[in-house]
Amino acid sequence: MLNRLSLAAALTLATALASATSALAQADTPQPGGKLVFVAPYGGSITSLDITATPHAQDEIVAKAMNASLYSWNADTNQPELELAESVEKSADGKTYTYKLRDATFHNGAKLTADDVIYSYNRLGDPKRALPGAEQILRIAGAAEYQAGTADSISGLKKIDDRTVEITMTDINDPGWQLMSNFAPIYSKDYPEDQLASKPNGLGPFKLANYVPGAKVELEKFDGYYEEGKPYLDRLDIMLMEEAAARDVAFRNGEIDVNVLGPTQYAAYQAEPALAENLLEVAEVYTRNIGFNPKVEAFKDKRVRQAINYAIDKDLIVTKLLKDKAYPAVSWLPVSSPAFDKDAKPYPFDPEKAKALLAEAGYADNLSFSVTAQPNESWGIPIVEAIIPMLARVGVTVTTDPVDGSVFSDKLLADDFQAYIWSNSSGPDPLHYLRCFHSKTPQSACNYVKFSNPEFDALLDQAGAEPDHDKQTALLKQANNMLQDEAPVWFFNYNKAVMAYQPWVHGLRGNPQELAIQDYEKIWIDDTAPADRKPQ
Repeated sequence: MLNRLSLAAALTLATALASATSALAQADTPQPGGKLVFVAPYGGSITSLDITATPHAQDEIVAKAMNASLYSWNADTNQPELELAESVEKSADGKTYTYKLRDATFHNGAKLTADDVIYSYNRLGDPKRALPGAEQILRIAGAAEYQAGTADSISGLKKIDDRTVEITMTDINDPGWQLMSNFAPIYSKDYPEDQLASKPNGLGPFKLANYVPGAKVELEKFDGYYEEGKPYLDRLDIMLMEEAAARDVAFRNGEIDVNVLGPTQYAAYQAEPALAENLLEVAEVYTRNIGFNPKVEAFKDKRVRQAINYAIDKDLIVTKLLKDKAYPAVSWLPVSSPAFDKDAKPYPFDPEKAKALLAEAGYADNLSFSVTAQPNESWGIPIVEAIIPMLARVGVTVTTDPVDGSVFSDKLLADDFQAYIWSNSSGPDPLHYLRCFHSKTPQSACNYVKFSNPEFDALLDQAGAEPDHDKQTALLKQANNMLQDEAPVWFFNYNKAVMAYQPWVHGLRGNPQELAIQDYEKIWIDDTAPADRKPQ
């Protein structure tokens, strides 16, 4: 069980990792030029180069290099900051934001305008397109009506002039938390939409040079990037390497510059001094979980959902299977969240309690379901295989529905599952990520388990209208605790992400949202790199 001591340790580590995030930004002056060979480790392919059309982190790794959003994440302050706007003014009621846009240029030479921002957010929210990134703009006033088909556009978006755009929100909360998303980039309103998937036209530091399906994405420096002097790199190759063993061999041979580590490799690299000194660790704001689809009748009963949480010894799985490359989850929000209740107790391992709850609900020995899972050692098929005997001991039969990462989210969005195991964003903005369980949030956005609870909804609605930060946090803490009790998912763990990097790589950041998604414009290579990658 994650006791108070281990909770404190996790909180301390999360803070330390966050504050030390800049440790890799060495004091040496960045060198321009050179090539970085990065890895996308979460699949063997790219679904689409149009990041608005895909919810996959694999695709996001590539998109981050080519696109830009209204806000970006500052890994040094752990806060969103303006990216495509040079300034913002907030109204007295805290709901309307007026942005002065940067003088920024798309890869095709077109200039960024307010019309592009309005077009991009309307496109994201278009119900006919059903884009996964739609969840990022749902709190803009009028977005819900637009999605419902009762309005022709999002009313909360207003052009003041070519360089000025006004955005009105439905509640009081910094819009940067949502609008910094890589799934909500700003696209050109005049660029052919049917070309975005293969010939993207972004505002990011790199532009597409070549894409070899199933192998790599080759990118080159965009000379028109708005930030003077960046990017430092001339080229960026993102290799598609799903197999951990292949990444390990390539990294040890110096063929790739970073390696995202799983539990087994983490333990191995820690044991080798030459590798251990170049490890970047961060407590990511992801909660691994098994989500229960209420179309399975048993999952409509809270007692059944609670029983599954009691039946599984997650501490044993974290320690033995994940080799401590994780923190056992207490609730949905991660320990670093301002709305995490430090006094909350996790579900203990209690098979007898599980049996009693199942019997009380009428499922003493007649519950069976399948878990849709990917071949990921941290939150995929191996975890399902580990829980099968644990649940069998309380009379529950579990089978595995194995799928490739490229089709996993498609099955969820099509409601083609009984349960799933996944790693889902749960921060950094507590209001936004608790809203994934609001009854008005569709399954196609992030309410994959179709959770609906009027009391929970009321707490979130009240929090969204609360201008006092401390009072808002208290409401969100209450909502998070309620979610733990309702148990729409099995709370598994919070991820500890680890990346190994070569000694010639500088400027990596500990991104708690996803370590494999980097600010590529800040990365540079020194002249100790292999000849084909070092600055010339």
